[in-house]
Amino acid sequence: MDAIYGWQRHFYDLTRKYYLLGRDRLIRDLDVPAEGSVLELGCGTGRNLAAVGARYRSARLYGLDISDEMLKSARRNLRPMQGRSQVVQGDATRFDARALFGRGSFERVFLSYTLSMIPDWQAAIAAGLEALAPGGRLHIVDFGQQRRLPSWFRPLLRGWLARFDVTPRVDLLEQCERLAAQHGLRCEVRSLYRDYAWSVTLG
Repeated sequence: MDAIYGWQRHFYDLTRKYYLLGRDRLIRDLDVPAEGSVLELGCGTGRNLAAVGARYRSARLYGLDISDEMLKSARRNLRPMQGRSQVVQGDATRFDARALFGRGSFERVFLSYTLSMIPDWQAAIAAGLEALAPGGRLHIVDFGQQRRLPSWFRPLLRGWLARFDVTPRVDLLEQCERLAAQHGLRCEVRSLYRDYAWSVTLG
């Protein structure tokens, strides 16, 4: 991952803004309580956490990513929030939040276009739920199945994403519903932009 992102991180956000749709909607929907803690799994360049920090001025920001190279950009992007932000290297599918961050749970946890890149994506959702504070919420936005877009669009998009080892998860919604039932949570699902993306909230 570091070999890939060592150079990609310099223009990652500039290119991704055109097709990682729904991220800013997720940030608005977080509705972070005063001085609440927010954890992003797969925080990448820190673009999303910086936007969370700008919108929720008292929020405490935490990020986890497997790539040390991406975290170099994240630390730079979060410099204005120094003192209330912390990003560390780690595996989103299994991590010890207390050992990494000095706290065991968070009011909000989110994953933004991360699950389509993590091989064991089901474990990442489960780990996020384990890190959720009582009464907290886990938010997800990722690629949907594009069922309501023109028929030519889906194979074109899938072929292009495959070049970057990105795989939209066809059974994402079913997995979220199963985990919600296991944890006694509600699962709210929204299809965005004619099913280009899916937004899921567990809480």
